[in-house]
Amino acid sequence: MQDFVNAINDWVWSPALIYLCLLVGLYFSIRGRFLQVRHFGRMIRLLMDGKSSDQGVSSFQALAMSLAGRVGTGNIAGVATAITFGGPGALFWMWMVAFLGASTAFVESTLAQIYKERDDKGFFIGGPAYYFEKALGQKWYAVLFAISAIAACGLLLPGVQANSIAEAMNNSLGIAPSISAAVIAALLGFIIFGGVKRIASSAELIVPFMALAYIIVAIVIIIMHIGQLPDVLALIFRSAFGMDSTFGAVLGLAIQWGVKRGVYSNEAGQGTGPHPSAAAEVSHPAKQGLVQAFSVYVDTLFVCSATGFMLIITGMYNVQDPANKEAFLYQGVKGVAAGPGYVQTAMENIMPGFGSVFVAVALFFFAFTTIMAYYYIAETNIRYLTRSMKLNWAIPVLKVVILFVVIYSCLKTADLAWALGDLGVGLMAWLNIIGILFLQKPAFAALRDYEAQVKQGKDPIYDARANGVHNAPIWDEISAKYRKEFGEHPDHDRFVP
Repeated sequence: MQDFVNAINDWVWSPALIYLCLLVGLYFSIRGRFLQVRHFGRMIRLLMDGKSSDQGVSSFQALAMSLAGRVGTGNIAGVATAITFGGPGALFWMWMVAFLGASTAFVESTLAQIYKERDDKGFFIGGPAYYFEKALGQKWYAVLFAISAIAACGLLLPGVQANSIAEAMNNSLGIAPSISAAVIAALLGFIIFGGVKRIASSAELIVPFMALAYIIVAIVIIIMHIGQLPDVLALIFRSAFGMDSTFGAVLGLAIQWGVKRGVYSNEAGQGTGPHPSAAAEVSHPAKQGLVQAFSVYVDTLFVCSATGFMLIITGMYNVQDPANKEAFLYQGVKGVAAGPGYVQTAMENIMPGFGSVFVAVALFFFAFTTIMAYYYIAETNIRYLTRSMKLNWAIPVLKVVILFVVIYSCLKTADLAWALGDLGVGLMAWLNIIGILFLQKPAFAALRDYEAQVKQGKDPIYDARANGVHNAPIWDEISAKYRKEFGEHPDHDRFVP
């Protein structure tokens, strides 16, 4: 099974996908005049814009749901794996994917907002399958993506997160994988059976706390070794371009693993972020697009960098020799498999009695919230496939399946879990990136409309028809609502982020 999955992964994650992720991000960045830089301050202000309603979640809740998916085991175990097979330079290419991918995240999330719908309970719902059908006009392509998303997020990706939790808890606390499986399944069941509002509320509570705590501890470790920081940065940049004598042999792998783990971690272009984006209650699609662009920064430039700096500063990492898988170009950790064990070892050496446990707890929250997000994405795509049919059993079956996957994956080896996760990410990325290349026009039109209204000192309201979008009737209703709401205040023309 492992060999079969690896063979498919070699095709899915061919150099073509690596270049596609980078080139599409660069193209969108240029077309948006590097919106990820120009609107950085506004991204932060927009986090607090809007409130949840009976139809949708707030911008911050949508961000938290998105970050729940983005910030996961890839931020700890994924960074360690990228460094193992690509050297320290892989971290630079993860940064590059994040910087360019922020524009990709804007495009896909704005499209999700433009073409969202209401589900049978009245909640906003959407994602790639919805905009592929409405904007691309290709139902078969939308169905193909929905099936891929259900398979990836309902079957493949949760296993990686659950497996990492079980491994970390076993390494640091000696908790048997079976115990971890039971706890994860019980907590997950409580949340997902509560619906989208409970998922959003849980993410809003957990995600900011877990990310901030992890970053603070990483900063403390960096400060403790501040004298090494210039050398570490120099090593990362030298390795990224094959100029380091030790790691020159892994230049190609640095790019490959950096992009692969970067896409896996920040999910820009993968097609997962648009799902929570569509659920947000906002007056203009570009608002949520900018918020989601910022989420890519949080994931990679903050959390992944924290992990990478901790590993490289402490020297607690290995780099495999590509010519001999039994040998190492650098070996700082003996007897520990690539993954969360590296980070636990590094932190335990610096903070004995605390470090390993802290990583295990952080990984638990990172991975658990990601599983929550995966469930929501899988449910959204099932609702897409069954919206014209009365298949009331489909969602309950999904809940049972994902709980089974979590339990099963806690008890299996990490290699197969990671390989299956890579396969799921790759398939979704191929479909979504190709699709949004054909659908970019409405997203950039929305950006120009947003910028024009901001320049006029207004709080932007989206008029779909005026922007050339004629198959998004929900925005007639939303626009009318916000025009009435803003018109009730004498200062409605004053700019509100």
